Amino acid sequence: MLDIAGQLSEWAAAGRDFAVATVVTVHGSAPRDPGAALAVDSEGTAVGSVSGGCVEAAVYDLCVTALEDGESVLQRFGYSDEDAFAAGLTCGGTLDVLVTPVRAGTPAHAVFAAALSAALRGEPAALARVARGPDRLLGRALFLGPDGVRAGGLGGGPELDRTAEAEAGALLETGRTGTVELSEDGSRCPGGLTLLVESKVPPPRMIVFGAIDFAAALVRAGRFLGYHVTVCDARPVFATGARFPEADEIVVDWPHRYLRETVTDARTVLCVLTHDAKFDVPLLEEALRLPVAYVGAMGSRRTHLDRERRLREAGLTDRELARLRSPIGLDLGARTPEETAVSIAAEIVAARRGGTGTPLTGTTDRIHRGPGTGATAPAGGPDPVTRDETAA
Repeated sequence: MLDIAGQLSEWAAAGRDFAVATVVTVHGSAPRDPGAALAVDSEGTAVGSVSGGCVEAAVYDLCVTALEDGESVLQRFGYSDEDAFAAGLTCGGTLDVLVTPVRAGTPAHAVFAAALSAALRGEPAALARVARGPDRLLGRALFLGPDGVRAGGLGGGPELDRTAEAEAGALLETGRTGTVELSEDGSRCPGGLTLLVESKVPPPRMIVFGAIDFAAALVRAGRFLGYHVTVCDARPVFATGARFPEADEIVVDWPHRYLRETVTDARTVLCVLTHDAKFDVPLLEEALRLPVAYVGAMGSRRTHLDRERRLREAGLTDRELARLRSPIGLDLGARTPEETAVSIAAEIVAARRGGTGTPLTGTTDRIHRGPGTGATAPAGGPDPVTRDETAA
């Protein structure tokens, strides 16, 4: 739901009633991850999507009904030979969708407004809702924001709220959305309640080193994928806003020095396009020792072998060198800067989602892999009490 915070914030600020349908769990092949949402306001306007078009009409009707009767509902949309086209979910998967009415002047409206406002401002935000459990609790929500800000409650008592807050905080720290199984008394033993915890954190970083023509195309691709894109180059004549108008940030500094001082995390991707040993080697010495999601470096195979030799001489281990994607990108036969940017972006997506990069034609593997399987999964793996998690 937090991925459509812009439109929903406008509705909440205007005091407009709306209902929001959110994907809780996904089984099998399905086009959207947990947290994907479709919302309908009191005038019948719809925003968002829960299935890429498969079951939108049926979910829209559920939202209209929820607005009329004020009741939350959990609905499963599945696939079988008999009902595939009737239900609309022909891709072979199963979706559990929670529909929650949000009426102006109610406690739920205040909780949702707080979560949407925080997400829209780019602040860390987590919204926990009862997705399965007693009817009196279904859809009840608790918001957890920055600096301990909290609103709402799940209606099951202070112990349940404290446990839900702790679980939501754990997912928020890593920017993941997923479900948590709890007991109604607030214990962490599965039984009675399923919470859907949606989290929203600032976008992941893409840092592009080397202010060359290929970098300009990669900046556009990075922005399209939702990254906050920084371009870094030691040459002020090349690292300019005029050359990279779509970059979020332009830094004039020696790449290795900037990387050493800037903030990165397990979602950060580093693209080294400098193509010059005096920049590449000290930069990659830093990059390959950081717990980031992706490190790629441009260059021919001959350049890669020379770079690898220099890095070994600098003390990097086989394990550290194995993290380097070089030559950067997938083999698409790319030649232009734009084609090369697509190649690099495709490799980043494959690393993030656990893809192989092979054509889907002729393969029999699942098209939509389980969320959280890619290289951006936090170090140490997912929290043991959660499932169906996806990165923000």
